[in-house]
Amino acid sequence: MTSQPRDTPLRGVHERLGATMTEFAGWLMPLRYTSETAEHNAVRSGAGLFDLSHMGEIAVTGPGAGAALDYAVCGWPSALAPGRARYTMLCAPDGGVLDDLVIYRQGAERFLVVANAANTAVVLGELQRRCPGARVQDETAATGLVAIQGPNAAGILSAVTDLGLAGVRYYAGAYATVAGCPAWVARTGYTGEDGFEIFCAAAGCERVWTALTAAGQAGPGLVASLVPAGLAARDTLRLEAGMPLYGNELGPDVTPYEAGLGRVVRLDKPMDFVGREALAARAVAGPRRTLIGLVARSRRVPRHGYAVLSPTGQPVGVVTSGAPSPTLHTPIAMAYVETGAHGPFGIDVRGTTEPADVTDLPFYDRSKQG
Repeated sequence: MTSQPRDTPLRGVHERLGATMTEFAGWLMPLRYTSETAEHNAVRSGAGLFDLSHMGEIAVTGPGAGAALDYAVCGWPSALAPGRARYTMLCAPDGGVLDDLVIYRQGAERFLVVANAANTAVVLGELQRRCPGARVQDETAATGLVAIQGPNAAGILSAVTDLGLAGVRYYAGAYATVAGCPAWVARTGYTGEDGFEIFCAAAGCERVWTALTAAGQAGPGLVASLVPAGLAARDTLRLEAGMPLYGNELGPDVTPYEAGLGRVVRLDKPMDFVGREALAARAVAGPRRTLIGLVARSRRVPRHGYAVLSPTGQPVGVVTSGAPSPTLHTPIAMAYVETGAHGPFGIDVRGTTEPADVTDLPFYDRSKQG
């Protein structure tokens, strides 16, 4: 018997806005409100507002919380100063990625672990097993999460919070109030733009959304108004920014080294951690395949699962994510290819070989835009 998808605290808001809803990772989520391209472009030029309440929030607390997380993940959470965050991964003993995470140190003895929605139960179970010296509690149901992303994000958010945003660095956060609601406000995101993620009580989530929407209407100092953005725009934004998606670029059959994210593996930390031996061996041996960026020469879009072909037409890899890029106005893709494989590569698009050029990731970098 199929279970009903869970509602976020903002379901009523999405329905009033006329969003196209879809089931995603066990949740009913807005796919788009108008056009995913328009929503994507609004984030690049102004600001977009996202409901991310489907993400998993797991609190790890107590005097032994830092040491417990050091053992559980491949990063070094105990080295974080309070108010700082780090991107890391939960790996299996063989080095495969069970989920990629953001960990916030909210206090001396409190860490907030944010997991992908589809993996929340897995992450919760693993942390409970790996962290016997700490208290591990699932706070997902009690938490609402709203993200505001784009060049106008700070200006809009500043109108409804008591937090001085100029003092919040990238991958840092602080307790504050937003629209009168107690919140954890972090300068993090998944779009390649500056922006903030606002964690608050589920009961206050609609109030935060409504206040940000009102503050984000076009006016003095704002080039464009704030628009709601759905999962479709979120996916093209993260693809342009070269950010991995679990189930596409990451999974149990991939180590961080294949994904070009070996930097998150802290082999220099003095304590043992799950997967350390396997990851150390992979660091020495090198990745078995390499994640690359591809820009299609034609208008045909490479999609997840399409084969990447060598100059002689032999399969040497597979597309993990692909879409038309609203910013670059051409189809782009990320793909794994065998280490040592050389282009020029082609992509098998429904039986036709379409040429593609290899490019450095990310496809889009806001720091390099004119």
